[in-house]
Amino acid sequence: MELAFYLSGLVAILATLGVISGTHAVHALLYLIVSLLAVAMTFFALGAPFAGALEIIVYAGAIMVLFVFVVMMLNLGEDTQEQERAWLKPKTWLGPSLLAGVLMLVMITMLIEAGDGRLIDGDLLTAKAVGQLLFGPWLLVVELAAFLLLAALVTASHVGRLSAFQGERE
Repeated sequence: MELAFYLSGLVAILATLGVISGTHAVHALLYLIVSLLAVAMTFFALGAPFAGALEIIVYAGAIMVLFVFVVMMLNLGEDTQEQERAWLKPKTWLGPSLLAGVLMLVMITMLIEAGDGRLIDGDLLTAKAVGQLLFGPWLLVVELAAFLLLAALVTASHVGRLSAFQGERE
């Protein structure tokens, strides 16, 4: 399973370079989704299926949907419609599709080679173990992170209302 780990890591690095060097927001989003899936595959290869599933559900699922909606909302006008038609060409999807294909081959290989259900030797990281660790010795850190996220939510709400109010005044 070392090969699966290294291939997934290589795909994650290449996809992240695609995010950084991308000139269009849609291209960067495609590469970012592939990068997040590759990181999830590295978690699976390391024997942490819970962390890999959370990576897919939270990052590649929920957060990327928000990014896609933001890009869709920002693309207004006739010029952007022509630009979107250019993005739908196969050349745009070639890089992310190749990297996703490599990830799919790695996943299929991992599933075939995992005869006894364990990918590597060692302890399996479960949701129960994560919960006991987070709400045991790390409880104070988890609570501080929750307060920080709450403060960010209140600030974003306030800034959104303030900008909407200033837009109405003008």
